[in-house]
Parts: sequence; C-alpha cells; structure tokens
Amino acid sequence: MFVKEFIQLRRDRPTLGMIVGIPLLQLLLFGYAINTDPKHLRTALLSSDDSPIARALVGALRATDYFDIRYFAQGEADADKLILSNKAQFVIQIPPDFSRRLVRGERPSVLLVADATDPTATAGAVAAALGAVTQALDRELTGPLATLAQNPPPFDLQVQRRYNPAGETRRNIVPGLIGTILTMTMLIYTALSVTREIERGTMEALLAMPVKPVEIMLGKITPYVLVGAVQMATILIVSSFLFRVPIVGSLFVLVPLTLLFIIANLSMGYTLSTIAANQLQAIQMTFFFFLPSMLLSGFLFPFYGMPRWAQVLGEVLPLTHYLRIVRSVMLKGSGFADLAADAGALAVFTLVAMSIAVMRFRQTLD
Repeated sequence: MFVKEFIQLRRDRPTLGMIVGIPLLQLLLFGYAINTDPKHLRTALLSSDDSPIARALVGALRATDYFDIRYFAQGEADADKLILSNKAQFVIQIPPDFSRRLVRGERPSVLLVADATDPTATAGAVAAALGAVTQALDRELTGPLATLAQNPPPFDLQVQRRYNPAGETRRNIVPGLIGTILTMTMLIYTALSVTREIERGTMEALLAMPVKPVEIMLGKITPYVLVGAVQMATILIVSSFLFRVPIVGSLFVLVPLTLLFIIANLSMGYTLSTIAANQLQAIQMTFFFFLPSMLLSGFLFPFYGMPRWAQVLGEVLPLTHYLRIVRSVMLKGSGFADLAADAGALAVFTLVAMSIAVMRFRQTLD
C-alpha cells in the first residue's frame, strides 16, 4: 500500500505539482509581496498658495516617501471625487493665504485628508507627516523669520481620517469578508460541477441533451447566483446589526456589482472544472487560485504596500476590485461613476473566464 500510494501520486501530476507549488507560492508571496508599512501612496494636492514656503512644506511631506503626489485637485469637490473613486488615498490641502498668515505668526492650518477605510495602510503615513512638520520649514524661516522656526511649528497640521475616524479594524475587515467568503464558496461550488458529472457517470446523459455548451454553463451557474445573493444578504445583515458596520452607500449600487462579482467567480470556478480530471484536482486548483486572491487583493495586507509586480498580479484578480467596491460603497457612499473602473475590470474578467470555459468544455466533449 505504501508503494502503491507513491505510484498513484507520481501518476497524478496535478496533485504532485500542488504539493510543490502551494508552499512555494506561499513562501514567495509572504517573502517578497507582503509589506504592512506601505509607502509611495497616491496623494492629491489642493493648494492655492505657490509660495516658496508652501512648496517647502509639500517637499517635506514628499521626502518622507509616503506621499506620491499624482493629482492636483482644482477644488474640494474634485479632491473628494478622487478619494471616492479610490484614485487618491490622501489629499494635502493648503489654504490660499497660508504664507501670509504664517509670516504674521497666526499659525495657519494645513489639512491632511486620509482615506482611513484601511487604517493599517494610512497609519505610517500619518505618523510620518506629523513628524515631518517640525522641521519642514527650517530652510525657509531664516533672517527676520528665524523666530518662527522654533518649536512648536508655525503652522498646524490637521489630520482628517475620513470614513473610519476611530480606526476600527472591523470596518475594514467585515466588508472584505463579503468578498472572501463569496470567492471561496462560489469557486468550490462550480469547480466541482463538470468533474462531478464525470465521476458520477452522468456526463453521457448531459451530452445527449439538445443543449449547447453555453447553455450548459449558464444552467450550472445561474442557481449559484441565487445562493451567492443569499450569502451576501446574510453577511450584510450580520455586519450591520452585530458588528455595527454602516452601509453609507446605496444598495442599488452594491447589489448589482456584487452579483457581477459572484458571476465572475462562478465563471472562474466553471473554467477550473473543465480543466480538472477529478474533484480532488478541482479543489486543489480552487485553493491555488484562492490563496493569491487572499494575499494580493488587499484583504489581509495593504495593497499599495506590495511591490509593483505583485500589484500587477493583484489587479488581475476579481477580489481586488470587489474589495474596493464594497468598502467604497459601504463606508464612503461611492456611486457607479466612482467605481466604473473596478466594475469594468470585473466585467472583462467574467467575459474572459466564460470564453475559456466554453472553449475548454468543447474540448471535454471531444
């Protein structure tokens, strides 16, 4: 029996690959991709003061390596839109009379707006900003202004942590659990669909039916869309009443985009079922897809803390885009226009997965 088991394992190459591949994947992702102190975070600048003092302050914040200024907002509404659409995680707002009031000794305020839906991703940047302001203007405050260079700083840095001012972890984790639970269950349900038919011997009866491969796929996927909808409703009710996580946005935005995410995962699971030779291989392939989704999507670790190559891989995964959607809708109140890019990515992933599934199913028929 001992020898027989090794012979079967050697013949089952997908299982043998998983034995080596899964530990190697975990080692590489945890070793190279995971970083709990993200830097070079996307930042927008809203400033009407182009004086040397204002530029020196912005330069000091840039020098911390936490703030990557990519956008220049034209007003507060424009800055809010950048945060709602997840394009910027911070907004540095400098008032138009900043330099004049500073020279007069009036201690003007500079506002740092942080998207605190993920408190882990912003904590390091906020701490660095507070530490940088003490020496931000040392080079500019010379001569008659030297007295302003003494502690405390001649201006106030006010930090506004939006959407999660208390930094509660559950406000970040609970919405993300909707995506992770749906990913796991939807993949498993459909990954077993074709292989189950083969192992039970009912594939012949299925092939004898006057239906096309697309119709078979839709017929197998559709029931689980309703299952996913029930799971989503259950999680939303529990998160709202038990964990007190608010739903700021509209359900008319969240529900359709969640259904799109469910269909994307069902399509991927169906694709895996056409590749696997048996149910064990289907489960293994499901885990091999689910593990990177957990680690590279931003659910457990800050997305922008990962290296660029890991972010590129994460952008391919549907869970990455859905986490942005569900957190934005539930905590920020974002709408369809704000989430168009992530919704489009989910739609493209769904179409590609469905196309591959239909082509693979045709090969299975042959």
